Amino acid sequence: MKYLNCYQELMGCSCEDDVFKCIIDNLKPSNNLWSYFVNWDKIYSNVKDIEISLNILNYLIGKENFDEEFKTLVKAQSQVVKILPSLIVSREKKFNILIDYEHKKLIYEEYDFSIKEPSDNDINKYLHFVKESGLKDLICSGKVKSLVDYMIGVEAGLDSNGRKLRSGLSMGLIVECFIKDLCAKKGYRYISEANAHKIKKEFGYEIPTHKYSSKRYNYVIDTGKEPVLMEVNYYNCGGSKLFETAKAYREVETFLNKKYKFIWITDGQGWREAHNALRDTLAHNDYLLTLSMLEKGILEKCV
Repeated sequence: MKYLNCYQELMGCSCEDDVFKCIIDNLKPSNNLWSYFVNWDKIYSNVKDIEISLNILNYLIGKENFDEEFKTLVKAQSQVVKILPSLIVSREKKFNILIDYEHKKLIYEEYDFSIKEPSDNDINKYLHFVKESGLKDLICSGKVKSLVDYMIGVEAGLDSNGRKLRSGLSMGLIVECFIKDLCAKKGYRYISEANAHKIKKEFGYEIPTHKYSSKRYNYVIDTGKEPVLMEVNYYNCGGSKLFETAKAYREVETFLNKKYKFIWITDGQGWREAHNALRDTLAHNDYLLTLSMLEKGILEKCV
């Protein structure tokens, strides 16, 4: 660890143990922005791509003779077939369904929803798919008034899988505010998501590559005298990933061998579970910062 005078001045910490306690006690409860929950633009765009076919399928809602109406519709508007997997939350157009396993032999049935001109046999298979997947019951039950509205809900559910990525992007946006302010005050330049080639092209520095840093650094600041390499992340939950991350950044610090300044900025309640790994990295690396430290102005003391 480095800059104890800085920790004393800004945080009232007189030793490494004090600094670590301050880190753990001030981990932020969240870094979620409003954009964390749902990416509505993406959802509406995805639905718009299939909206015409969804509205064609709306024809089947409330039909008593569903099976015959389905066959007639597919014969007349075969393009609707390709969106059937989307209604059961699948992006794939070709896949196999395991239809029997109870007789000690696995029997599969292949489905292909990319066929442009389906035969009668294909249409019968699609009808079977709609029945077995529960789509027929959904459409006939009267619980769904519009498949467009239903699909918006499906896409919103799928979009929740992107929250981990958006949490990482939020952390980057937050940290970048502090970097922008620092660079504006001191006349520095910075770039984001930069690998060795980009750093060489933009700033002229030769940065060695390492198995943990060969792809890119989240931010690189050029002070005019040296590059400052920065990695940024946030962890809401604990787990083995945090131990691996902390170990990786200790290795990056060792690899750079203090030739280049490396700053790791991290935060999140997940570190409460992995506090030993964070403690080891604090002792090993020169610069380990958190959002609370940034709020106190520590970045200006380190760069």
